[in-house]
Amino acid sequence: MAAQTNSQRARTVQEISTSLLPADVLRGAKTFFGRQNGVYSAFVEQEGPTHITLRGQGGEELVIGTASVNGGKTTRVTASSYLFDQQIARFLSRLPPPPASANAAEQSGSTPAITSG
Repeated sequence: MAAQTNSQRARTVQEISTSLLPADVLRGAKTFFGRQNGVYSAFVEQEGPTHITLRGQGGEELVIGTASVNGGKTTRVTASSYLFDQQIARFLSRLPPPPASANAAEQSGSTPAITSG
C-alpha cells in the first residue's frame, strides 16, 4: 500500500461533541463565519434543521452537520471544508464540551460513531 501523500485529506472533515443543542451550534456557526474578516468570511447558502452550507471567498463551500446523541444530551458536530480547515477548527474549539456522563457513554461505545469516508 502506498504512503498517504495528501496530509490535507485528514483535515477536511472535523468532528466534535458538545453540550449545545443542534440549533444553537448552527446559529453559532452562522455568527462565527459571518463576522470573519476578508477572505475567511462565509455566508449561508443552504440551511436545514440539522445542517448548514456556507459559501466563502472564491465559492469555497463549508458544510456543518449536527446529530443529537445520548438521548439529546450531546450534539455531535461534523464540519467539512477544503480551504477553511483552520477556521472550522477554531469554531469547533469554542464549543463547550459535552456533559461528563455523556462523554463517558460515548467512549464506552453506547453511542453510534460517526465516520468519515
